[in-house]
Amino acid sequence: MNGILDILIDIASTPALLVALIAILGNLLQKKDTASIVKGGIKTFVGFLVVTAGAGVVEGALAPFGEMFQAAFNMQGVVPNNEAIVALALTKYGTYTALIMLVGMAFNILIARFTRFKYIYLTGHATLYMSCMIGVILSVTKMGSVPLVLFGGLALGIANTIFPAVAQPFTKQITKNDTVALGHTGNFGYALSGLIGKYVGNKEKSTEDINFPKGLSFLRDSTVSITITMAIVYVVVALFAGNSYVSTNLSDGTNYIIYSLQQAGSFAAGVFVILAGVRLILAEIVPAFKGISEKLVPNSVPALDCPIVFPYAPNAVLIGFLTSFVGGIVSLVIMVLTGTTVIIPGVVPHFFCGATAGVYGNATGGLRGAVVGSFVHGVIISFMPILLMPVMGDLGFQGSTFSDTDYGVVGIFLGNLANAGGQIAVISGIVAVLAVLVGLTVLGKNKKSKAVSE
Repeated sequence: MNGILDILIDIASTPALLVALIAILGNLLQKKDTASIVKGGIKTFVGFLVVTAGAGVVEGALAPFGEMFQAAFNMQGVVPNNEAIVALALTKYGTYTALIMLVGMAFNILIARFTRFKYIYLTGHATLYMSCMIGVILSVTKMGSVPLVLFGGLALGIANTIFPAVAQPFTKQITKNDTVALGHTGNFGYALSGLIGKYVGNKEKSTEDINFPKGLSFLRDSTVSITITMAIVYVVVALFAGNSYVSTNLSDGTNYIIYSLQQAGSFAAGVFVILAGVRLILAEIVPAFKGISEKLVPNSVPALDCPIVFPYAPNAVLIGFLTSFVGGIVSLVIMVLTGTTVIIPGVVPHFFCGATAGVYGNATGGLRGAVVGSFVHGVIISFMPILLMPVMGDLGFQGSTFSDTDYGVVGIFLGNLANAGGQIAVISGIVAVLAVLVGLTVLGKNKKSKAVSE
């Protein structure tokens, strides 16, 4: 039994395999020929591996940058990193995490089937991380194993339905259609960035329409502009860190300026690979998902990882990352001055989440929306972890914590319920949110019936 469970968990937490199987299922339900089924599954599988490889290159290039930054400015504090905190938690809460993940995916499908919120969350690693956090928080209430898994899974299923829905009005403005949604743990922040862009920006002046002087027209190529911008950022931080630190601790003796240029190029290469992989995935998964939508969950929409929006506004990706990171630095200064827990800007979350926030801000407010929306996002993912740490029990102060906004929303909500009223309050809160989803569905059907009758 445990062997079968382990296999299911491995499949569910491996995005490339999970989404490839979804593509195969969708093509089977559409009764496509064998060649189309095999091609769709393999190209989706390879596409996700391409994205994963690109993300690995980006993370590999950002890791030394984060170390240089801390050394350059002598900063000590908590570094938000989802992988690090999950690695700590899984040693104690691994079984709960696995079971909550499987139950949560089932609830996500059921909620999509029977409510108006038709989003199927397909980002396996994000689901795993959210399952882990929910398991940690609910275990603090001393809840029994069965209710913990049941209500933890229900909480996960609700979260994986709500967050794509929250961001979807803005996602549609980016993609110009309703065939795909965003399934990532920063959706609350992205929606907020889109909302900010709507009110403070000007969508007619897009980040993608930046007018460079004729002699600098090569900067319109996103790979070139990303490489040059990141080279400047890396070199400046390296200069503060010093050649001695970089060559001894990071570059294996390579000159710190040369090393910085290499890392900037690697970063740009990773982004290029991510964009290529996303195009490959979308070309296969969206048509294949039509079969699932028609047969299993009518009108369902696949919710995929954040890089799916990167190709729509490559300039906003870079602008969003940089301004989100600036928001993190400003927040750090405020924390130092006010004497709170210091959150060191995590370069990886500021890139993936900040870049995505930039795309959302740009969709509704152009360049100004991208800058302001991403900056506010950077501030939020800096202060949210401070509120989240106290509800994480023994894992609250381990030198790392969850970074993205959706972890903060879910964790703070469940954690405060647990602290205020224990198990009963947590269960009541989860059921109340489900009731709201059902109520909104019924209300929507009544409005539609009334409109038809008139």
